[in-house]
Amino acid sequence: MAQARLAVLIDADNAQADLVAPLLAEIARYGTATTRRIYGDWTKPHLAGWKEKLLQHAIQPIQQFAYTSGKNATDSALIIDAMDLLYSGRFEGFCLVSSDSDFTRLASRLRESGLLVYGFGEQKTPKPLVAACDKFTYVEVLREPVAINDAAPEPKPKLDGKLHKLLDAAFNASAGEGDWVHLGAMGSQLGKQAPDFDARNYGHKRLSDLVRATNRFELEERKGPDGKSVSHYLRRK
Repeated sequence: MAQARLAVLIDADNAQADLVAPLLAEIARYGTATTRRIYGDWTKPHLAGWKEKLLQHAIQPIQQFAYTSGKNATDSALIIDAMDLLYSGRFEGFCLVSSDSDFTRLASRLRESGLLVYGFGEQKTPKPLVAACDKFTYVEVLREPVAINDAAPEPKPKLDGKLHKLLDAAFNASAGEGDWVHLGAMGSQLGKQAPDFDARNYGHKRLSDLVRATNRFELEERKGPDGKSVSHYLRRK
């Protein structure tokens, strides 16, 4: 099955050069980044750190001068290009890399046209932009964990009541006639209900690990018809 063709558009002023490699690896989970562009005023010294990364990962820099103080010309250039790419009909989805709420309407417009929108930004990203995407990933989870000898380990996020309510709602939406629910179906519901849901936000690599940590569900592994593949099912304790 052919992978979805994705257009990756990066706002250089609201993205981090040191995360570009794990970012592209994350994007590869959703499809092929056939177009990679990054927007900024490359005459500014604060963007100098991007140069080597662009060459390594074949990302095309788009120059946009700041013609007027206080106005973000970069945002306008990215939005115009996004609409041109949309009308080309060559893509199944877009990856918008920014924490800037100015791209909220763009994300909504792309989705209205039937395309998938994957957002990537920092934890500070305004909720309207997060909600406008089909899936939103906080880039902090893409960082390599710091060795204990180098720094004190970060405290694990709390598995609080808000998470429990979200898991319960997704479980209910996925439930059929029996007690057991396929974990993949529940994961799909979680993505629909909360675009920024990610087990990594709670310190776990996989949804199955997070579900176990909540101690609210019983998990069972079942082998597929081929005798090799394994699926996870869960039910309430």
